[in-house]
Amino acid sequence: MDHPVYKRIVLKVSGESLAGQNGYGIDAAMISSIAEQVKEVVELNVEVAIVVGGGNIWRGIAGTAKGIDRATADYMGMLATVMNSLALQDALEQIDVPTRVQTSIAMQQIAEPYIRRRAIRHLEKGRVVIFAAGTGNPFFSTDTTAALRAAEIEAEVILMAKNKVDGVYSADPFKDASAEKFEQLTYLEVLNRNLGVMDSTASSLCMDNNIPLVVFSITESGNIKRVVMGEKIGTIVVKGSAS
Repeated sequence: MDHPVYKRIVLKVSGESLAGQNGYGIDAAMISSIAEQVKEVVELNVEVAIVVGGGNIWRGIAGTAKGIDRATADYMGMLATVMNSLALQDALEQIDVPTRVQTSIAMQQIAEPYIRRRAIRHLEKGRVVIFAAGTGNPFFSTDTTAALRAAEIEAEVILMAKNKVDGVYSADPFKDASAEKFEQLTYLEVLNRNLGVMDSTASSLCMDNNIPLVVFSITESGNIKRVVMGEKIGTIVVKGSAS
């Protein structure tokens, strides 16, 4: 392909990806690499929205295991995604990529509130929009946020960037040497085989709205552009029958 196959995308970046090899916090080199990859795609006139997780700072489920009320723990996780979103915004604007952060929880001094029509207008003007604070509700993951926002802004695909694996496998490839990597799956197969690509709410939302998902590794520089240009890397999950 000599031109992008997608015009508007949602990039889902896990909090763990931002931690790099450290496993916790924000790794400056990793977040700069992600920003550079996003810039490559923006320069192709592709409209980019990003949903960032918060697992490098706080995970709601882990907090619940420590005895914290689930709703409270999830709200803490939403605040972690805001911190990551601001860090990514800064990294993008340092390389001259105009960016807006929109939060599902009002915090006017920090970022814009999430307004669908405003988000779409930013995208049309070539700005990267980062959706922070999840859906604004506890018990919903940032995977579900990515699916919901993709449906709302009519994105053509969700790109799920991973920092440890390069696609979807039949088992954990780090624990099972015989694990098979899939090139293509359907959402029903993901749900029925409990492959853990996304949580069931997010998978169902993508399936119901016919939003394809590409799971790939973000650690190799240029991979976001490769996916946008139609190169077959990682695993694609679709609504229809897998080939």
